[in-house]
Amino acid sequence: MRLARRGFILGGAALLSGCASTAATRPTATFAPVGPQAAAPTPRITVAQAVEPEAITAHLNSTRVLDPRGQVRPELMERALAALDIHGRRITKRDRMYLVDFTKFSGDERLYEVDLEGGEIVLLRTSHGRGSDPDHSGYARSFSNVPDSYKSSVGAYATAGAGWGSQQGPNVLLDGLEYTNNLARERAIIVHGADYADPDFLAREGKLGRSYGCFSVAHTDLPRLRERMGEGRLLFAWA
Repeated sequence: MRLARRGFILGGAALLSGCASTAATRPTATFAPVGPQAAAPTPRITVAQAVEPEAITAHLNSTRVLDPRGQVRPELMERALAALDIHGRRITKRDRMYLVDFTKFSGDERLYEVDLEGGEIVLLRTSHGRGSDPDHSGYARSFSNVPDSYKSSVGAYATAGAGWGSQQGPNVLLDGLEYTNNLARERAIIVHGADYADPDFLAREGKLGRSYGCFSVAHTDLPRLRERMGEGRLLFAWA
């Protein structure tokens, strides 16, 4: 069941959006769900601790607080929720969605798996394009949808299922849904594992390496992420 929410309005799309290589710090949190640890005093939340989504009743699915700890930037969450409705024909799975906050440092956890039924958030790390950060500061400064710009692209994507490439191996295919990222297939913008997104690289370099515009993640995170992203779910990146 879709999570109840009040009308979120997607503001004007500003910014534009670029896959393969260089930059990481402390060990990555590999799919460690974060949920509330105590029951709320009202009937809106009646569980005493985080539980698996399938154990949550339909009633709770419609009332449970989304992101109870406020780990996702509110503007990012609101735009993503609006994108679920705007791109409803392409986003066919509403159990979870994926957000990327490009305002954050590359060494920080800025890729979020949002459980739209249970409210929990899973924190991961992802790289940005080298063209978005030419000085390798760890911050993405600009975005583009232009081929060979090697920049990251912002906006709404639909996951298009598991893929396999000769260079990057297992990956998740993405379809860009907006003018800021609608060349994602042409540019081969995907989710894939990379050495420069692994925890040991982060510990050594203090930030992740840069891709050619792809959402590169740690090799240890990719298998489950690839399975859970699947096809028809929202990935929304913003800065």
